[in-house]
Amino acid sequence: MFEAFGEPIWRTPLPAIDELVSTILSQNTNDVNRDRGFDALRAKFPSWEAVRDAKAEDVMDAIRPAGLANQKGPRIQQVLLAITEERGVLDLEFLAELPVEEARAWLTKFNGVGPKTAAIVLCFSLNMPAFPVDTHIYRVSGRIGLRPEKMNVEQAHPYLESIFPPETYYAAHLNIIRLGREICGARKPNCPQCPIIKLCDYKEKRSE
Repeated sequence: MFEAFGEPIWRTPLPAIDELVSTILSQNTNDVNRDRGFDALRAKFPSWEAVRDAKAEDVMDAIRPAGLANQKGPRIQQVLLAITEERGVLDLEFLAELPVEEARAWLTKFNGVGPKTAAIVLCFSLNMPAFPVDTHIYRVSGRIGLRPEKMNVEQAHPYLESIFPPETYYAAHLNIIRLGREICGARKPNCPQCPIIKLCDYKEKRSE
């Protein structure tokens, strides 16, 4: 599907607990600011246990580059505390031994961990068959007709998982995001440069 778009992009996997925190930081911001907040947090605290037990103000100050620090700081600490209370340790590697739906349900029971966050942890860190749907994937999949136009984002997660083979989830996720960022932008999609323009429903609507 994306052969004309070049080689797929890949991510260096993080430990699952790191990916969880990073994804919470990514909410409502871009990757650059997320990474700045994450790196600052790791530089200030020697461990996730230290983040969990720190003063809320210190955590919020560290992650301020990621935006919404007053919301994300307490959320991160609450999730780390809840995981500790249930598991005794801050380690999510055990999820890889569970069926994917059971692992997804375990993650999403925590406040601030929705379907996208859970799917990112499962797919990227634990190599489990979950398909994350972010804003780019939701927009692009609707435009090119991969999903019903009026389907909401929560419904899009299981739907897109059903139409992609599990072994393609990782590459498909990253390459659709790349398409959304570089070509199929929200305001001004660059349709003439799109490698899958022949498969796209959106170009027909734009020409009407």
